[in-house]
Amino acid sequence: MTENTHTTAPDMANNPPLIDVTANPFTLFDAWMKDAEQTEPSDPNAMVLATSTPDGHPSARIVLLKGADQRGFVFYTNQHSRKGDELAENPNVALLFHWKSLRRQIRIEGAVTPVTSEEADIYFASRSRMSRLGAIASDQSRPLEDRSIFEARLKEAEVRYGEGDIPRPANWSGYRVTPVAFEFWQERPYRLHDRARWTPDENGWSVTRLYP
Repeated sequence: MTENTHTTAPDMANNPPLIDVTANPFTLFDAWMKDAEQTEPSDPNAMVLATSTPDGHPSARIVLLKGADQRGFVFYTNQHSRKGDELAENPNVALLFHWKSLRRQIRIEGAVTPVTSEEADIYFASRSRMSRLGAIASDQSRPLEDRSIFEARLKEAEVRYGEGDIPRPANWSGYRVTPVAFEFWQERPYRLHDRARWTPDENGWSVTRLYP
């Protein structure tokens, strides 16, 4: 019996629309994020943050996007954490959003700059009380001999601040990624994916559609 190797042509009528290469990348990002907020079961603002170690090794983790506008993309962390140490050495980063329900990805490349103290204060105050206490109690990324040590520090912070204001630690703040490149990716059947890359030029942004 001979194997049938005939492959039918893709049904293009059922494909998602092509990426709009006439769009401003920030506007397109906003539209895709709004779609994700309607479809993702949790944390549509989750993104991979890729940094590098001082000796050039890649380093990646998932963080949450907490602000996005024409100035860039904001996340917050303990600046004495591993990612904070790496950003102090090399401010160049990559971000990756992946929305499985939509079969979409966005890659963003750029460099970080610190947010203002006012921005950090406003966001810190918006966090839950326990999250703020945790930021004070945790030496993020540092070795922890026993979990009970951290829990004792958390309890001590609860007692110290009671029902009063919880000040933002000086080493807890945010970073804004200013993009130098966007790449939008939309899955299509048979791995015939749609991709487009935006980079700055003298007129604002230049866009190039890419092979799958």
